[in-house]
Amino acid sequence: MISNQILQNTIDGLKGIARVEFCVLDVDGNEVASTVDMSSVSRAAVEFAASPADSQEVQGYQFFKIFDEQLLEYVLIASGPAEDVYTIGKMAAFQLQNLLVAYKERFDKDNFVKNLLLDNLLLVDIYSRSKKLHIQTDVPRAVLIVEVPGGRDSNVLELARAHYRGNGKDFVTEVDENNVIIVKELTDGDSLKEMDKAAKALWSYLKKEGIRDVRVAYGTVVQEIKEVSRSYKEAKMALDVGKIFFDEREIIAYSELGIGRLIYQLPIPLCKMFIREIFGGRSPDDFDEEMLSTIDKFFENSLNVSETSRQLFIHRNTLVYRLDKLQKSTGLDLRIFEDAITFKIALMVVKYMKYMENADF
Repeated sequence: MISNQILQNTIDGLKGIARVEFCVLDVDGNEVASTVDMSSVSRAAVEFAASPADSQEVQGYQFFKIFDEQLLEYVLIASGPAEDVYTIGKMAAFQLQNLLVAYKERFDKDNFVKNLLLDNLLLVDIYSRSKKLHIQTDVPRAVLIVEVPGGRDSNVLELARAHYRGNGKDFVTEVDENNVIIVKELTDGDSLKEMDKAAKALWSYLKKEGIRDVRVAYGTVVQEIKEVSRSYKEAKMALDVGKIFFDEREIIAYSELGIGRLIYQLPIPLCKMFIREIFGGRSPDDFDEEMLSTIDKFFENSLNVSETSRQLFIHRNTLVYRLDKLQKSTGLDLRIFEDAITFKIALMVVKYMKYMENADF
């Protein structure tokens, strides 16, 4: 239902334009919004609500009924110059009627999108409600998630709605206090490129509005509305996995997660067993900073010894010595591709385990 504050703002605006006083009452005669005290005619408003008339003049006031799908929702009372008050009151009632319909439709769409994201709808309900709400079902869409700093205390939801205002094809909602969700409709062109552009534009807008520590993630593009929940789950995973393996990234796509999304789904006992098998009683944390930076740079340069030694400003033989030392302690030679892959995965598993241990559940 439309809020009383919206009704009050509307009749205040109408009064400023038409110089007519207004009062909105519910069907029991209780004041909902008013520009002037009209309590003297509240009883007459209750009697009018029970009558078959849609409009009526009582004691010099004009009464109008406002319906919500043929059910009486409000009574509007207008008071002003006799020659104008009926016409202006009729226009005001028409305006409030349309406002009621618009807000009801928005609420219905928001409720539909939330249930769609959470997989709470049967397939037949998805298509029947889409048709009723005039939502196209066969266009490409993807889901963006914005992590909300401060939870409910943040105004990210309002800012996101302002950013997409005027675009009836995109939906902005939330299903919990931590994230704002955007279901974005795309063109038939390069959808992934379009999503990346949209994510960067939203991130820049929120930063400009003073929202700090903004993180944006998005799922893959789906072609049917029934698959939107999959894109939402992918975006949610991208947000979580991004914190573990791409903590320096403020925008992350599900398609960029690589092996990280597989590791994220591993049970912790299995991870611990794998690390014991690779490192014995040791852990990558036991290596000194020099060795860890050498390993990172070696992977960064695709196992190229010459380029790695150049970037580390060390002699090639020094790098070879460090790699030999690592091989003796772990049994893995990073110059061999299979050993390098095993070591890289082990490092990621350890990072995942540490994150899960420190996660606040």
